[in-house]
Amino acid sequence: MPSATYALFRSAILAERQVVCSYSGRVRELCPHIIGVNKNGEEVVLAWQFGGQSSGPLPQWRCLRLANVGNARVRDGSWYEGGSHCRKQTCVSRIDLDINIHVRKRR
Repeated sequence: MPSATYALFRSAILAERQVVCSYSGRVRELCPHIIGVNKNGEEVVLAWQFGGQSSGPLPQWRCLRLANVGNARVRDGSWYEGGSHCRKQTCVSRIDLDINIHVRKRR
């Protein structure tokens, strides 16, 4: 059974809503794009971090282990995403939901 954090991120993807949370001691402002599990079976999300705190420049793609996410909440706001990809994502090994395949293709 997925965790409450997983359910929150999954619903945010379906509604194209932002998520604000803490991760690695920093506040992150994200638009989640792909959710599922990694090669170790851990719940993960690939998200575009457009704001908040970071050790590097923003915006950028982030792979978050959901077990390490705290204080997550969904909020309204503009939807952000990165530019074209030069390489295949390796964050999510077993994809449950991908906004570009499962959400936007239905429209």
